[in-house]
Amino acid sequence: MSTPTIEQVNAALATVNDPEIKRPITELNMVDRVEIGDDGNVSVTVLLTVAGCPLKDTITRDVTAAVTRVSGVTGVDLELGVMTADQRAGLQEVLRGGQAQREIPFAQPGSLTKVYAIASGKGGVGKSSVTVNLALSLAKQGLKVGVLDADIYGHSVPAMLGVGDARPTQVEDLIMPVPTPSGVSVISIGMLKPKREQVVAWRGPMLDRALVQMLSDVYWGDLDALLLDLPPGTGDVAISLGQHLPNAEVIVVTTPQEAAAEVAERAGTMASMMHQRVVGVIENMSYLACPHCAEEGKDHRLEIFGSGGGDRVAATLSARFGYDVRVLGRIPLDVSLREGGDSGKPIVEADPTALAAQELTRIAEDLSGRGRGLAGMQLGLTPSSRF
Repeated sequence: MSTPTIEQVNAALATVNDPEIKRPITELNMVDRVEIGDDGNVSVTVLLTVAGCPLKDTITRDVTAAVTRVSGVTGVDLELGVMTADQRAGLQEVLRGGQAQREIPFAQPGSLTKVYAIASGKGGVGKSSVTVNLALSLAKQGLKVGVLDADIYGHSVPAMLGVGDARPTQVEDLIMPVPTPSGVSVISIGMLKPKREQVVAWRGPMLDRALVQMLSDVYWGDLDALLLDLPPGTGDVAISLGQHLPNAEVIVVTTPQEAAAEVAERAGTMASMMHQRVVGVIENMSYLACPHCAEEGKDHRLEIFGSGGGDRVAATLSARFGYDVRVLGRIPLDVSLREGGDSGKPIVEADPTALAAQELTRIAEDLSGRGRGLAGMQLGLTPSSRF
């Protein structure tokens, strides 16, 4: 058996992606040394971005497996080092594409990432549960998805995704979003606090700064979709989002009851005031499927919170904006939906056959299959002089 070449080993290493950055370790200059012995044993040194890299075991496993598959390799000795400050600065430059100035990539004219802001008029309507399950449903379709937990005071998304105690890796002043087992990347202000139980008590300028940091200082990579879980109401974060991401499309979450519908209309109206397009309305806790009737093959729905809230919000916003705002879906009450949020195993993964999971999946498929409309959105055009 012939001895493997340096080119063959480097080609194998190029198939290994950094688990946080999602790019080949060779492209990120993380491979520091490759040596091949006459007996076919390969020695590799890979530089971690930081000493306490939380996914070093994943890198070890993937590198060892990739090199072992090369013909002629008899063994792999992997050594993990740590980048110097200069090497991290070089990595940061690679990730920023040579641009030193911080900018929000999703606000750039050439961005192909669909940005969905999940909003509600009041708390307690299940907005975070909807956000998390839509993100996972989109990821199951093969899309690259990120979730930004912009609910600064009530950040619950990390726990719902099973990464409540995770902390992001920082490369100089770039922050890596936390990967989840489902492939969705997530960042939350809760991950940036020194302690999980610490209370965030910020006002306008600090809230704006936190949102900008999570949009511009986090290396999201090439996303197909970014979902933002907004705080309820029409406060500082909603205003900041409209200023920094006017191209974001808003989804309003409500429940069927009258009180929730009335305040949900305000959330949608705020989005329009900030020149954002409202994609549609999701009615959560829409009904409870009677378990006894279901056993008999009957479709009997118990309207615990009344009915018509989603339709009312959609009709009101359509009349105000002058374009069609649809009811995207009606999600039933389901114990599995609540249990999945508490356990960090969302319903679309833990119980995909449940009625709520099926409806959330259908909504995600609807979103991924639609084009981006222009009605209600700023086009970013400026007049030019005629010749």
